[in-house]
Amino acid sequence: MAGDLQDNRGRGDIPSSIPRIHPEGRKFGLAALGLSLVFAWFAWETLAWPLAFLSLLIFAFFRDPERVVPQDDRFIVAPADGKVIQIVEVEPPHEMVIPDGSGTEGLTATPVTRISIYLSLFDVHINRTPIGGVVRRLVYIPGKFLNAELDKASDDNERQHIVIERSDGVKVGITQIAGIISRRIIAFVKPGDTLGVGQRVGMIRFGSRVDVYLPAGTGAYVMVGQKVVAGETVLAAVGSQPLLEGVSQ
Repeated sequence: MAGDLQDNRGRGDIPSSIPRIHPEGRKFGLAALGLSLVFAWFAWETLAWPLAFLSLLIFAFFRDPERVVPQDDRFIVAPADGKVIQIVEVEPPHEMVIPDGSGTEGLTATPVTRISIYLSLFDVHINRTPIGGVVRRLVYIPGKFLNAELDKASDDNERQHIVIERSDGVKVGITQIAGIISRRIIAFVKPGDTLGVGQRVGMIRFGSRVDVYLPAGTGAYVMVGQKVVAGETVLAAVGSQPLLEGVSQ
């Protein structure tokens, strides 16, 4: 069950089960399934079967599987499932930096490592916090709906910034970015909430991107092209600057 302790020596067990469907998607899936049953009742199979298939796709998109989250204060875990499409040194968005009137500081206005993760329609779209701590900022910014794989999507697309601060002052920022198809960014948290590492913080409906802004002096443990899993894959270790090389095969 969720919350059981696992380790890398074979202790602990995660039973096989069908992933639960997030409530945000149940209404859409059930609506499509209901229409399918209505059309089937009237023997309108040309409409019933496509709607039944659509309901399965919707349930698959909104699946919300349990994850085994590493419990190590050094680690920053992936906030999203998907493929790493970019790792660059940039200054954080000014919305994460400038004073917001809350009395708490945002990220520092110095270049940090940004890891960009692209979520396809087939990836799990529930987003998780990369560290445990307090939500210091949640800023929604309307914008365009460009291809989320484009670099300018970080600045031009509809997006939502979240800044989390640990008890030792380490801060990590994540940005949920809408794509061509996605039309809604949903937050499950609000400023002041205290989160455990890997806890669900929101989702983006139908294809998107998530940017992660690491603390200063911290580099990536992952590489461009690598697949990552939200709440499980270790993106970085605080204060570590590894130099990694990989071979496609």
